[in-house]
Amino acid sequence: LAAAGVGALGIVDNDEVDLSNLQRQIVHATESIGAPKVESARRTLGHINPEVKIETHPLRLEASNAAALVAQYDIVADGSDNFATRYLLNDVCYRLKKPLIGGALSPFDGQLSTFKAYLGPPHPCYRCLFREPPPPDSVPRCETAGILGAIAGVMGTLQATEVLKELLGIGESLSGTLLVYDALRAGFHSIKLPRDPDCPTCGTKP
Repeated sequence: LAAAGVGALGIVDNDEVDLSNLQRQIVHATESIGAPKVESARRTLGHINPEVKIETHPLRLEASNAAALVAQYDIVADGSDNFATRYLLNDVCYRLKKPLIGGALSPFDGQLSTFKAYLGPPHPCYRCLFREPPPPDSVPRCETAGILGAIAGVMGTLQATEVLKELLGIGESLSGTLLVYDALRAGFHSIKLPRDPDCPTCGTKP
């Protein structure tokens, strides 16, 4: 996105760069280990395109600050590694009418979709796909399960493409479609996502 010349990019992260991040988070480098991730990312993106305004938010996205942060931007790209953040962003983006491009990783595959339920039917939101979070600790995090690092690059590039499509108003949106990448089979397939009339966020039934 920085290379494409997106005028302003906001980065939200309260973590520090760890050695285990480097095999999949290529915005960081070895010399950044121990540094705040937002500052490491800012330096890297500044080298790519010094004309882009990089806004850093070294904090954890929570219910108390999510609306104020999301309101500052036109589009949200979610690469979070926990369900609480994903559901929070879904609900806030729906309320503030912001497109949400959500990407997720498993050890050997990735999933991607765009959520614009604020446009009304037939557009679904994230809760139409997964109404409730899974039980705590039932889905291992990246550092536990392991991720084939290059998959993060594949999905990140696809996610950036969807952001640019939304900004430019071109092509076919992924709203209503879940794109799944299977690295071991070197293939993609799409799953249609219907809007759930009983959805607690965007449902139309009383």
